Amino acid sequence: MRSDTVMKTVKACVVSLLSTVLLAVLCVNVANAMPLNSSARAVIPADLQQLISVDYRALKDSDTAMKLKQQVLPDNLKQFESALKGLGVDPDKDVDTLAFASFRTPKQAVKAVGVAAGSFSMKSVLKKMTAQKIKPTKYRTSSIYSMDGGMVMSFLDDSTLLFGDSSAVKFALDTRDGEVLNVDTNSVMSDMMSDVDSAPVWSILDQQGTQNVMRSALGDAAKIADYDTIKKRLLGSRYTMNFTSGVNFDLTVAASDALSAATLSSLVKAGLLYKKMSASAPEKVAMDNTSVESDGSNVKFHFKSSDQQFQSLMHSELFAAVSH
Repeated sequence: MRSDTVMKTVKACVVSLLSTVLLAVLCVNVANAMPLNSSARAVIPADLQQLISVDYRALKDSDTAMKLKQQVLPDNLKQFESALKGLGVDPDKDVDTLAFASFRTPKQAVKAVGVAAGSFSMKSVLKKMTAQKIKPTKYRTSSIYSMDGGMVMSFLDDSTLLFGDSSAVKFALDTRDGEVLNVDTNSVMSDMMSDVDSAPVWSILDQQGTQNVMRSALGDAAKIADYDTIKKRLLGSRYTMNFTSGVNFDLTVAASDALSAATLSSLVKAGLLYKKMSASAPEKVAMDNTSVESDGSNVKFHFKSSDQQFQSLMHSELFAAVSH
């Protein structure tokens, strides 16, 4: 997940509340699940825009998840998987988790890196690189290697690999080395992470991204004064997802107070009713399977469908629009 793809992801995410649900599923193929290991967490900058985390192993147990992976896997992820295979690492067997973080630099540029962790061996990968005459460049104490597709990579430990474009990888290494503040200094994002990082699939999104998602989810309902009043009170959002019994998706939007959460909940319900009038049959089923409620200062969204229902939704025009 790269800076241009990150921006496309954010734009896609603002199509509608249903699009938000679908986008979360799309992100299943580009992220790491379970709590981030210490090496991975250390390279995540404080000015985090979004962090997506998926357990690759969880995908293998769901036919729906695997079909999603094949349908929406971005080209650059395909390039990454291909590059790993060229180094003797089989993503389907050797990668346990994959995480992507998008963040802002001091110049407000959006950068992104990925972190893969698994059972592959640093020694065997480096041996392959030596055989292919791939020489590293030194960046302080780190060695950076070129990969196919214009990406570079650097080992964080024996079984954790950082990758992305050169400037993003270096910024992540700066974070690990204490040159840049890391995510643990961002209390809002780190607290949200602790709420979801035990799930097989999870993500956290910052305040600006959450405001954009909710504005688009509301559609015409966002034009009324109430949303302009409460949008600055939206602090961030987080979601979890699993495929253990159909498709289950839970999104929580954190607001600064209970009144703002209740107002947002009412607006989203109105927005869903409006969108339902022009929705296709599978999309209407998806909306019927989506609940919205306020709980204290949080707004909670829950989406659940059977595998069959969701696979029908995958072929809808809305899904096609979001996935592209």
